[in-house]
Amino acid sequence: MIELDGAAGEGGGQILRTSLALSMITGQPFRIRNIRANRSKPGLMRQHLVAVQAAQQVSNAAVIGAAVGAGELSFIPGPIAAGDYDFAIGTAGSCTLVLQTVLLALLHADQPSTIRISGGTHNAMAPPVQFLQRAWLPLLAQMGAEIGIDLLRYGFYPAGGGVVTASVQPCPRLAPLACIERGAFVDAYAEAFFAGIPSNVGSRQLAQVGAALGWEGRQLRLRGLPAEQGPGNALLLTLAYEHHTEVFAAFGARGITAEAVADAALAEAQAYIASGAAVGEHLADQLMLPLALAGSGRFTLSTVSGHAATNAAVIERFLPVTVRFERGEQSSTCVVVPR
Repeated sequence: MIELDGAAGEGGGQILRTSLALSMITGQPFRIRNIRANRSKPGLMRQHLVAVQAAQQVSNAAVIGAAVGAGELSFIPGPIAAGDYDFAIGTAGSCTLVLQTVLLALLHADQPSTIRISGGTHNAMAPPVQFLQRAWLPLLAQMGAEIGIDLLRYGFYPAGGGVVTASVQPCPRLAPLACIERGAFVDAYAEAFFAGIPSNVGSRQLAQVGAALGWEGRQLRLRGLPAEQGPGNALLLTLAYEHHTEVFAAFGARGITAEAVADAALAEAQAYIASGAAVGEHLADQLMLPLALAGSGRFTLSTVSGHAATNAAVIERFLPVTVRFERGEQSSTCVVVPR
């Protein structure tokens, strides 16, 4: 039984999700205490509970302590089983975070699987669906994974109601990956999604982006959604390069101006552009785990966050690899090597 402290490092839900994924794949049980201890509402929230329940179904696991608000949990996995899975978060909790808990595990099943998740698709503090589609999945495909993700209905906070589906083909061994250079510039564009709110919110966001980055015309895309999928607003900035595509997001909320939302997305995108790195801050968190499962790999990243360092420490508890960060002047390199 691997013993984990959920208050270690960054102290958020990623410790639990990474532990669930690696426990399923390696067969090692774990106990985690102080779950999400560093958050304003500690313990399991609804989306974290659904991630546990999804992992339980996928791996026929025995689980002790799975309840909303729980601060301690034990997870004893069984064999990973292919299937057609349907998970309902029941709130606007993130579909993508639940997906990322089980997708890598289902690569180790002996048959293809499908997943349907309902809940939030565009949430603060979580990757939007387009991030997985455009930034994460192409790198996994280079490693040999065949995963498809489709967004059927948008879901914003607080209503939720979004629907995401995924298909997974078996791939028991991922190939190592080196993602060092982003390559030549290919394309860049901004999308302002809005549902059940005035369209000028999105127009103002796009104007702010255009002025800051010199984008115009087809690069500024206003995306109106059916009103019943709102109220909600998301701004996505997509930067496509020869070897990699990055997506940066910010989300509208009551009391936050359209311009402030745009500035939040711009700050992340501009920091990434200036760094020269291949991988952005948030993708770094998501890329370490498949590289560790492959046994080795490396990538350059714009920022080594506390989130990334915490995730690396959890990975090293389950797998015989070392994850280290070599810091440079403008960017850093994450290196995964066998231990």
